[in-house]
Amino acid sequence: MAELISQLLSHIKGIWKYRWIAISIAWAIMLIGGIVIYRLPNDFQASARVYVDTQSILKPLLAGMTTVPNIEQQVSIMSRTLLSRPNLERVARMADLDIHAETVAEKEKQVDELAARIKITQTGRDDIYTITYNNEKPKLGKDVVQSLLTIFVEGSVGDKKQDSDKAVRFIEDQISTYEDKLSNAENALKEFKQKNAELLPRQGSDYGSKLQESSDALSQARLELAEAEQARISIQKQMTGGSSNSADGLPPIINPELDARIQAAYKRLDDLRTQYTEQHPDVVGTRRLIAELEKRKVDESKVRKTGVDPGANYSPMMQQLSVSLSDASAKVASMKARVDEYAARYARLKMQSIAAPDVEAQFTQLNRDYMINKDNYEKLVTRRDAAKLSGDLSSATDLMTFRVIDPPTVPRIAVGPNRLRLFSLVFAAAVLAGLGATFVMSQIRPSFLSQHQLQEVTGFPVLGAVAMSWTDAEVAKRKRGVKVFIAAGASLVGVYALTMALLFLKAT
Repeated sequence: MAELISQLLSHIKGIWKYRWIAISIAWAIMLIGGIVIYRLPNDFQASARVYVDTQSILKPLLAGMTTVPNIEQQVSIMSRTLLSRPNLERVARMADLDIHAETVAEKEKQVDELAARIKITQTGRDDIYTITYNNEKPKLGKDVVQSLLTIFVEGSVGDKKQDSDKAVRFIEDQISTYEDKLSNAENALKEFKQKNAELLPRQGSDYGSKLQESSDALSQARLELAEAEQARISIQKQMTGGSSNSADGLPPIINPELDARIQAAYKRLDDLRTQYTEQHPDVVGTRRLIAELEKRKVDESKVRKTGVDPGANYSPMMQQLSVSLSDASAKVASMKARVDEYAARYARLKMQSIAAPDVEAQFTQLNRDYMINKDNYEKLVTRRDAAKLSGDLSSATDLMTFRVIDPPTVPRIAVGPNRLRLFSLVFAAAVLAGLGATFVMSQIRPSFLSQHQLQEVTGFPVLGAVAMSWTDAEVAKRKRGVKVFIAAGASLVGVYALTMALLFLKAT
């Protein structure tokens, strides 16, 4: 510890030896630094605060009728794009900065300086935007901030109407396109319906159910035909007494074998018609067999048995049976016509059922295209009306209100440079520079200040020392030198204190 104190005292003595160099350097640095700080231009900050009110009662009221724009997002985007190059060039024109710029390079420099000095801050929770601009000219700063505030308000309001008009024009173009598509789809659907009216499916039915219904109706008609024929045969039996028939127009005689074969042929024909068309060989052969059996039955009816009473045909009972037989024959003919009609209808439906799937598929495709175009057209019409209402809403109502909290004013007090801090830094630098210079000098040109130091450096023993004998004049001179040095140091501190006081008074 003693050795450390000894070294410290040695350094202090070495610095004291070159004290006039230290005080000279300190004074020089403080004077130069003070002049530089004094000549620094003042920095005035012009600012403005604006509150954007995005809460409107119309937003919940028109939520289901129109598309309410995202006002918060629009304002946020506008605040971020406010410092774009076109806006800064517009600010330069509005604040008359471009008057002093004659070349393109000077204009570019002005725009770059504006971008560097303009600051926009936002408190996201309160929607308060602060615009600041620093410049050595207070009036110019106010003009720049006012120009920015004007662009901010106008840009946030004007762009909404332009966007809405563009959207309406785009939707109207799409509506015109879909009108043509819808008209073409309607014409194609109408022509297809006219061309394939019989093959188109009807509400609540298809060809499968129709074919089944036709088959059931054909079977029922054939059953009724068989019943009518059996009724006619029964009447014939009553008229012939169960054994013979009259000739020349009288009903044929009863032949159970032929009747059974005829009934079996008709049943087989019904089964074949449910599977094949009328032109199928099996259907044609069965019909031919039925015709031959019927012909044979008619031929046998012409053969009369002997022993029949000639006057039996003139009895009231026979006359009544003849009338019933005529009715039964008419009914049989009617039922045959119905069977033929149902058979033809069944055959036609079966042929149509083969072509129906393709027709239904084409109809479904055309109808689907028509419904898609119609749905898109109706949606576009609805969106167009909503877009028009949104544009009118944005331009005619106050969905977004700008309230200027602090308008831009000409600043009276400069915000920079901070001369108090800068001068304090210069004073500290001057003192440290002076001490550092004397310490360096003491190391470059060292001197032995004691016998012990000389012995340590040389390694030789010190035999003795000769004391310095100071005259009164030398002593007085040394005292004056110390006093002058103290006065110079005190003056340095005093000048610093006085300057700081003056700077503080000027800043306030």
